[in-house]
Amino acid sequence: MKESIFKAYDIRGIYPSEINELDVYKIATAFCEFVKPSEVVIGADVRLSSPSLKKVAIKAVTDAGIRVIDVGEISTDMLYFSVAHYGYASGFSLTASHNPKEYNGMKCVREESIPISSDSGLFEIRDRAFAMELSEDVLQGEINESLVEKKDILEDYAVKMRSFADFSKFKNFKIAANPNFGVAGRALTKVLEGTQISVEKLNYEPDGNFPKGRPDPLIPENRDELSKLVVSTGSDFGVAWDADADRCFFFTEKGEFIEGYFITALLAKIFLQRQSGQKIIHDTRLTWAIEDIVKENGGVDIATKAGHSFIKERMRKEDAVFGGEMSAHYYFRDYWFCDNGMVPLVMMMEFLSTQEKTLSEIMHEMFWQKYFVSGEINTPVADVKAVIENAKRIYSDGAVKIDETDGISIDHADWRFNFRGSNTEPLIRLNVEAKSQSLMEEKTKEMLALAK
Repeated sequence: MKESIFKAYDIRGIYPSEINELDVYKIATAFCEFVKPSEVVIGADVRLSSPSLKKVAIKAVTDAGIRVIDVGEISTDMLYFSVAHYGYASGFSLTASHNPKEYNGMKCVREESIPISSDSGLFEIRDRAFAMELSEDVLQGEINESLVEKKDILEDYAVKMRSFADFSKFKNFKIAANPNFGVAGRALTKVLEGTQISVEKLNYEPDGNFPKGRPDPLIPENRDELSKLVVSTGSDFGVAWDADADRCFFFTEKGEFIEGYFITALLAKIFLQRQSGQKIIHDTRLTWAIEDIVKENGGVDIATKAGHSFIKERMRKEDAVFGGEMSAHYYFRDYWFCDNGMVPLVMMMEFLSTQEKTLSEIMHEMFWQKYFVSGEINTPVADVKAVIENAKRIYSDGAVKIDETDGISIDHADWRFNFRGSNTEPLIRLNVEAKSQSLMEEKTKEMLALAK
């Protein structure tokens, strides 16, 4: 087991060289020692190594005399659902999210699906696991099946998804959907049962080989296939998920990719039109569109540090109705303040059912004619802190706002930028937005030159 597999928010490494069955047995045992739960929900994603790792995880928990709720093959947001909806004490999923097929890992939660991350116990679990002197012998022997309950959650999960939109309003859309060989397709089929919505399917059947490479729609080259399918089939819009289906990505009827930043603003608008005065949480990387939409619709916008544990903690503190990140993680108060990849889709379908215009027309009018963004650009640097300090020194003059919540964000009248360091690598991440395309491009070059 390598110490580097313990990240800020989860556990992730290459199987079996960095994480293997004995490692998972130790981590699951340490999890039980740390959380002291009455029961543990255990699920897994579609990776080829997941069944074997899940089996030893169940053995570790039952060897500790603790009950296991085996929820089978799930998305990450189904883990959150399983623990919180049924009132269980804790849970974890064997998953490596959107990483390539050779990876695996774990995402861990306690009661009410409160995340266990580096600042709330994950590193204590790591230290306990590293201190264990166990041999492969612990993997032998039978699982105490009397402590294992198998539970099919899909129907209850689908009912919860339907609670976020009025399905009676839905037009008979044609949508193009790409689950990237994860379980989102299975969930979508269940959620849409009884509707007249037709689905053009791409990479729909679960396959842990991920035959088309890294299952992550945030990578631009992974979008082309769905973009073309949307256009060729005359679909009303496209939707894609990463392999563990906790992030959701949209494409217009013209195949145009929509940044998570703008989807955050659009979902905020929908929530505030349902009930004004609500609080909306967002990260500090890109902000103007969200701030403007929230203000126009009578809400309160609150910027906080990027990362799911920070967003969830702030949402609970503020009792915020919704939170979003430009990475396409979307969080919902009525989903125990957790992120979910299916809720944005049902909300989008209800919203578009009330509109006469196409999604492309809506995006151009609401966002693309007003807010010009660089997208996140990563640059290797020797000293992240020095770059941030230098940017602050140079660009503070004439600034209308300086925010150091997450790295440095400096707003000028017609452009702004955010510099923040990576949690795991010597990288600085840049986001620029401006009131015109030319100014955005000019300032992006300027900031990249400063970083280098």
